[in-house]
Amino acid sequence: MALAVMAVVLSLAYPNLPSLEILTDYRPKIPLRVYTADGYLMGEFGEERRAVVSIDEVPAIMKQAILAAEDERFYQHGGVDTLGILRALYANVVGGGKRQGASTITQQVAKNFFLSSEKTYTRKLYEALLSFKIEHNLSKDQILELYINQIFLGQRAYGFAAAAQTYFGKPLAELTIAEAAMLAGLPKAPSADNPIARPKRARLRQQYVLRRMNELKFITDEQYEAAVDQQLVIKREASEKPIHAEYVSEMARQIAAERFPEDVYTRGLRVFTTILKDDQEAAYASVRKGVLDYDRRHGYRGAEAYVDLGAIKSEQDEALEELLQDLHDAEDLHPAIVLQADSRKIRAYRRGGEIVTLSGDGLKFAARMIDDKAPANKRLRRGAIIRIQGDEDKGWRIVQLPEVEAAFLAADPRDGAIRALIGGFDYNRSKFNHTTQAWRQPGSSFKPFIYSAALERGFTPASVVNDEPISFPATVTGSQAWEPKNYDGKYEGPMRIRRALARSKNMVSIRLLQASGVRFVQDYVTRFGFDAEKHPPYLTMALGAGSVTPWQLVAGYAVFANGGYLVRPYIVSQIQDDKKQVLAQAAPTTAGDERLRVIDPRNAYLMDSMLRDVTIYGTGARASATLKRRDLAGKTGTTNDYVDAWFCGYQQTVVGCSWIGYDQPRNLGKGETGGSAALPTWIGYMGKALQGVPESFLPTPDGIVSVAIPNHGKGPALELFYKENAPAEMEPEPPVDDSIPAQD
Repeated sequence: MALAVMAVVLSLAYPNLPSLEILTDYRPKIPLRVYTADGYLMGEFGEERRAVVSIDEVPAIMKQAILAAEDERFYQHGGVDTLGILRALYANVVGGGKRQGASTITQQVAKNFFLSSEKTYTRKLYEALLSFKIEHNLSKDQILELYINQIFLGQRAYGFAAAAQTYFGKPLAELTIAEAAMLAGLPKAPSADNPIARPKRARLRQQYVLRRMNELKFITDEQYEAAVDQQLVIKREASEKPIHAEYVSEMARQIAAERFPEDVYTRGLRVFTTILKDDQEAAYASVRKGVLDYDRRHGYRGAEAYVDLGAIKSEQDEALEELLQDLHDAEDLHPAIVLQADSRKIRAYRRGGEIVTLSGDGLKFAARMIDDKAPANKRLRRGAIIRIQGDEDKGWRIVQLPEVEAAFLAADPRDGAIRALIGGFDYNRSKFNHTTQAWRQPGSSFKPFIYSAALERGFTPASVVNDEPISFPATVTGSQAWEPKNYDGKYEGPMRIRRALARSKNMVSIRLLQASGVRFVQDYVTRFGFDAEKHPPYLTMALGAGSVTPWQLVAGYAVFANGGYLVRPYIVSQIQDDKKQVLAQAAPTTAGDERLRVIDPRNAYLMDSMLRDVTIYGTGARASATLKRRDLAGKTGTTNDYVDAWFCGYQQTVVGCSWIGYDQPRNLGKGETGGSAALPTWIGYMGKALQGVPESFLPTPDGIVSVAIPNHGKGPALELFYKENAPAEMEPEPPVDDSIPAQD
């Protein structure tokens, strides 16, 4: 009678089971992924981390580990393992409680795709019926492939391929037996018992899987012993990325989301940027070094914060870990809690339970804050939060999180493709992208555009302009009376404008702007991509008192680098779907297209010549001296009161812009000019980007001639002119005083 009732139930229920189309036309939620131009993954966005693989791509050891952990008779049963059920019932009865389950891999596929997690007999019946239907319609390998790609394994990782990257930072094919066993043990309790959340529990589960693999003869005794002894290296930060490009990834995400808003995070879009991996890493390292060097020059500020250690019972108290949980590591600047401090050593608790001792050179940077005379709210004492850098081998030292910000942007001047972009010191601290969002005064880095306008108005590099103090009434400046000064307060009298640009003479720039006409220059700078309204038509424009972004400056300097063409910087080259079909393609503008010409090629050539002098004997001379090249061109920039420091420059194949300053504008410190604070970052990047790149120079355009200039007994020098305004011969250059260093 019972069998008859069961048959009726099955005959009524089976036809009403859901269609298997979701399995036969498997379309998992694949995250949006962002890549460099050379194919390296930079970032991914989506609720589910997933990397879909075919069953043929799964190594045998991974399949065996899964079968040993979840369903050893998978290839023998028909969807429901009767022997497994009986074995589980026996264990549960003998054990006095529900201790074993008997769900097969097929049943887990049925549950994951079609059913809820409720534990009822009705749900279990439907699970069994669905399992039979799945087995009837799909091969065993197809079912196993679905399981391998769909199962949740903790840390937002769905599928074993994603889990291999999440926990071990490697593809499935490179997993060891021990690592495969660790992953195979995750389905039982992926959120709670993964090796990041509960390493001890995960280790016990892994040992069980290894033991089962050995019992099933999947691995030998020797392999088993070796796997048990292997020390696994777990990626502690699930969000860790191989390339430091968080600002780039976010820009790419926004572009993709704007274009494909409906399913941008689930359809497996692949966004290819113009970023080059080596360039990006070089820019990141250089910005980081520049900021940390600046920060160290200005001394240690004291404890980052304080925590109450009154209830701490031991140096391994779990509460210490909780006190650090909201403090992120800024790369290698690790937060730590001071447990003991005196003038000779500091003992501190670091995340993970490590007790670190700092002494000797490791304390020098913070020495004055260990002294009893240090301010009470900054002194390093028990409970102080500090930052440490180093390791056990090289030793630990005290550092601090910089307060200053920085940005760096590099592009190909021939088409505007962005090669590297660093939007700030630490993305986790501030997601504000300084390369595109920060409107800052450019200071003297804006002078080349004033000089280019002056050339357009008939000036030449040999024109002599007076470098002497000047003052203006409020009616001229638009606000109040103005008595500008040179950076160093020193003046050289009459001088050629080539030298004036190299040495960043404010008085000459102001007189050039005045002679060229402020309205003309305001309109002229828009040719380079600047906004006229951001540069009011007053003489302060000569000193870079307007507002720009690094993105705009890179585009502007690219005009000089490529011979006079305005190319638009861009960062996304292509968007593909999960089948690698192109959905969107960039159409960059390219130098050489005369429709893009914005300045006379002769103007660009003369400006390039003068900007190279800046890097040879002017305010940026450190560039050519360090990199041992004469094809570098650029300009330093320092705003009033040392608020912003810049260096923007180029070589024929790459243009870059470096900026450093505070988000809330304030003085960077005396002597923190573009040449000292921003230029080192530019040099650091260019040193890597130009390795193996031969020197190159703009070709001389038609209509340029050179004329010899008597040069104070040093022999004649050549100056460049437009053919129509070249003199037959030149007067000697005005006397120069090279004892005054060029600074800005």
